[in-house]
Parts: sequence; C-alpha cells; structure tokens
Amino acid sequence: MIATDLRGYGASGKPKSDARHTPYSKRAMATDQVAVMRHSGFERFLVCAHDRGARVAHRMAMDFPDAVDRLMLLDIAPTLAMYEATDREFATAYFHWFFLIQPLPLPELLIGGNPNAYIDRVMGNRHAGLAPFAPHALQAYRDALASPGAIFAMCEDYRASASIDLEHDRADLERGRKIACPVRVLWGREGVIERCFDALSEWRRVARDVSGRALPCGHY
Repeated sequence: MIATDLRGYGASGKPKSDARHTPYSKRAMATDQVAVMRHSGFERFLVCAHDRGARVAHRMAMDFPDAVDRLMLLDIAPTLAMYEATDREFATAYFHWFFLIQPLPLPELLIGGNPNAYIDRVMGNRHAGLAPFAPHALQAYRDALASPGAIFAMCEDYRASASIDLEHDRADLERGRKIACPVRVLWGREGVIERCFDALSEWRRVARDVSGRALPCGHY
C-alpha cells in the first residue's frame, strides 16, 4: 500500500498558485498521484480515497483510465453535484466550503489567528465530535496546518474545487465521458452525504459501474 499527502497538505509541497487556482486543481493533484505510483513501479493500481483525496481519485480515474483499475470513494458525492444541489441544510453543514473559497487573504487571516481552534471546531462539529481521533492523530492535523503555507494551500484546494475543477467536471458531462473502472462508494449514515444527496444516483451520472451503501458511522 502507498499512502501520500496530497499537494498542499501534510509533508507535500505547497506551491504558489495563479488566478485560476490551476496548481491546486484536482487535475494537477491527480497527475501528482499517478506520477508517484509510476515512480514506485506501478502502472496500474487500485485506489481507495476519502474526502479531499476522493475528489482527486475521481479525477485520476477520469484522466488516467489506463492507470486506475478499481476505485473506492469514501463519503463524498461528485463535487459538481454537491455545488449544484446546494441548499440551506448543506451550506450550513459544510459552511467551510463557502468560507475557504473567499478571496485571499480573508480565510487565511481568520484561520491563521487560531489554527488549532479551526481544526478542533470544524472536525469536531460532525457526528461523534472529536472522539474518532486519538490525541496524536489530532495533533498531527494541528501540526500540519501550522506548517508554512498550509493554510493558503488548503484554501487554494477549495477555491480550485469551486472554479477550475467544476469546469473540468462540466466538460466531462458535456462530452459524455464517464469513469470506466468499477467504482465502490461508501458513506456515513450519520453524515451530510446521507442527508443531502442520493450518492449512488449522482455517481452513476459520472461513472459506468457503481455500487455502494451507507455505513453506520459519520464522516470519519
């Protein structure tokens, strides 16, 4: 098994961006991931990914169909579907999606004032609170966000998701392109995906072979 930090997160690089947020597009991140696998000697492989990583995995399967053999996506619906179906319930539960996409430097300044509070409040505001996290795991999140450039990179990831990533997703739909490999989707019965979206239906709009179900858990 090979596990990586996405571009902009953890120990991975946090490059400068541009007006279109291209360096933080899921297309750029997917290219990173495939390059890592090829460097490690794997031309074709299985992918399991959660949350932000699952959005990158979606793009990996679209852009590199010869590389991704099977795909497991945890607790997401397609990004375009989630933005297009936004209502008050979803916007309230996922307020950070709309906060983090605000122009530089507003979210960076506000999060930078107390990064630990941001981590604890956002992650602890879901089903089961902070109980799923061992103390050392929670500290790892805090340490990662405190590293130079991390807050900016996180915001750029979300800004890309609300702009250039949607352009790529719409282009796929318009051309009738779908994920070719088998896709397994799992999500938390106590979470936002269960409450706000028909996950299987949405994934079947963008993939040819989809199965999955809700599990008795939340997002984590």
